[in-house]
Amino acid sequence: MKSKTILLLNLLLACVAALAIVLMLSLPAFSQETGEALFKGKCAMCHAADASGKTTMGEKLKIPDLRASDTQNKSDADLKNIITKGKDKMPAYETKLSAAQIDGLVAYIRGLGKK
Repeated sequence: MKSKTILLLNLLLACVAALAIVLMLSLPAFSQETGEALFKGKCAMCHAADASGKTTMGEKLKIPDLRASDTQNKSDADLKNIITKGKDKMPAYETKLSAAQIDGLVAYIRGLGKK
């Protein structure tokens, strides 16, 4: 009876370890997808899917191209502050997004500047 219990505990431990490894390996890809998905869901309606700002609302509000050097030259702290607190007509997202989600958006915006 003891040997069956030990065997089951070892099997359970092996399964938990395997799951932890899978989650750790998939986390970077998940984070990138999250930034892109958040951008498409929360930002693209004004900033456009390509971040050019060329939408009806974007042109009306003179929203800048997020790929342009003016945006890309801002610090991460500046971008986080704009997303968190809002700017001009842009709403604040501090109560709608977590700090990790905002970091994901900043990383996604940085990636747009490299394309």
